[in-house]
Amino acid sequence: MNQWSGKRVVVMGGSKGIGRSIALGFAAEGAAVAICARGAEALASAKAEMGPSSFTGQVDLADADAIAKFLPAAAKALGGVDVLVNNASGFGSADDEAGWAASVSVDLMAIVRASQAALPFLQAQPGGSIVNISSISALRPTKRNPPYGAIKAAVMHYTASQAKMYAASGVRVNCVAPGSIEFPGGTWERRRTEDPALYNGTLAQIPFGRMGTPEEIAEVVLFLASSKARWVTGQSIIVDGGQLLGP
Repeated sequence: MNQWSGKRVVVMGGSKGIGRSIALGFAAEGAAVAICARGAEALASAKAEMGPSSFTGQVDLADADAIAKFLPAAAKALGGVDVLVNNASGFGSADDEAGWAASVSVDLMAIVRASQAALPFLQAQPGGSIVNISSISALRPTKRNPPYGAIKAAVMHYTASQAKMYAASGVRVNCVAPGSIEFPGGTWERRRTEDPALYNGTLAQIPFGRMGTPEEIAEVVLFLASSKARWVTGQSIIVDGGQLLGP
């Protein structure tokens, strides 16, 4: 039997890109999956691929009350929660109030709120796991999106703190830091045509000569959430094809 058969997974921000691939990866392995996002059309499309045992919720992850309502509803629909994946991002880029507010509210506080709401369900059975999604932007300074990078660094720190706080109750917490990931409708697909200098300059930093795919991130998330990683907690795993190594 597949190790994910009968397991329940919640992906916060799971209708597009990396989150969608994570949700579909778990569903393909037999898990019952719940996802949330703001867009109803993308949620419906993802649900159709995940199958009838899935659950979706239209949620603005900057809204604390919406998160507090969604997690218990997802747990009820799935029959519990074994894995929580915190994937959503507000993509705050400008060094102004709006940019910082977007990153703090979605990239950080949504993780805090969703984790706290899911914790009682994760503690209810052995092997509970949280995987937070950060970015390699956390690991180097940037002029282009300072709020995003700084808050993604906070996500890595909070992951380690969560791991220490939750270990006594048997819940592991880890983090995945993707490099540049390209997919239809995503940021890097747009930049390929809108800002080819940035796109090609970034591509030149990756030793393998290509952008990563959402599926390559999803596979690492599934590993970290699984019993195969049962002795791994508090870690931030870089998944960037060597991008941080430079040209």
